[in-house]
Amino acid sequence: MLNFRLPYHNPRFERTSHYLRNFRIALFLLLVIISIGIVGFMVIADYSLMDAFYMTIITFSTVGYSETQPLGTNGRIFTAFLILFNLGVFAYAVTNITSFIIEGNFNMLLKDYRVFKKIEKLKNHTIVCGYGRHGQEVVYELLKQEHPFVVIERDEEKVEEMRNHGKIPYIEGDATHDEILEEAGILKASSLIATLGDDADNVFVVLSARQINANIRIISRALNEKVEAKLHRAGADYVIQPERIGGFYMATMVQKPEIVEFMTLFSNMGSAQILFEEFDAVNLKPFYQSKTILEMNIRGETGANVIGIFEPKGHYIINPGPDTFIRQEAKIVVLGNQKQLNSFKHLMLK
Repeated sequence: MLNFRLPYHNPRFERTSHYLRNFRIALFLLLVIISIGIVGFMVIADYSLMDAFYMTIITFSTVGYSETQPLGTNGRIFTAFLILFNLGVFAYAVTNITSFIIEGNFNMLLKDYRVFKKIEKLKNHTIVCGYGRHGQEVVYELLKQEHPFVVIERDEEKVEEMRNHGKIPYIEGDATHDEILEEAGILKASSLIATLGDDADNVFVVLSARQINANIRIISRALNEKVEAKLHRAGADYVIQPERIGGFYMATMVQKPEIVEFMTLFSNMGSAQILFEEFDAVNLKPFYQSKTILEMNIRGETGANVIGIFEPKGHYIINPGPDTFIRQEAKIVVLGNQKQLNSFKHLMLK
């Protein structure tokens, strides 16, 4: 099968390599001209090593201090040529070194390195592909839920925005490349969200992600409803069409505006926000397994509520009663604020 994709390029590594290459060249030139000066003064003017070093530095810096000892004709000719040679080389070296340190290049590389080390430690996290309008909303919600994640974005301006934010782990690159997905820790990730602005890119990301990690949960955005089937075939577990959801909300507000406002309230309650979370019943501690909701006393122990149960073979139980038995194979949907959900995890999960 022919592969028409462009060769893989990592913008962050290429930029880092560029800055470091210029820094190394500048440092090398600086050391070379200092070495030439020291050797020249020691051989031609018979200076000691310390005097030769001092004379070289004051010559390069053009501060105009007097010589440590009188120079002969040969020494003055050497000094003159050294000054002429230094005008361009020394200026280039100092400019590159100072720009690397002072103008933010060093600070930027340091931030990228810290983010890279943070990403290395992630596991069971979510990979968000794209930091556009929908990607930013996803990130905002993940931050509120304190769920670990990393964003993949190739636009430099958006990467800079995340870099300045300080709390968003990011990778600058193209999410359609396997190497970038692997750098984002896809083998250790629990889920991936594809929110790129092009349906073809989302299909490619989903296909690549499913091939690399067969167990990862994949949610993809679709701009065109015709692409939905392709995304499912590529490996997406869920496909979301923002326009369809927006249309549903607007139509619902015609006759039932209070319902929409009530749902919106869940996502705008600050630190007391109401959250939904899904848990596998098999991960409950032995004491809480194979019991009814009443016997587990979830509300009394944690303040959270079980609002749904997903049983094997696709059977849903909405708003289950207290006598509902929770099987080990089921998934339970729990409603509560962050404190209540944290209490549920700490008290009832293994």
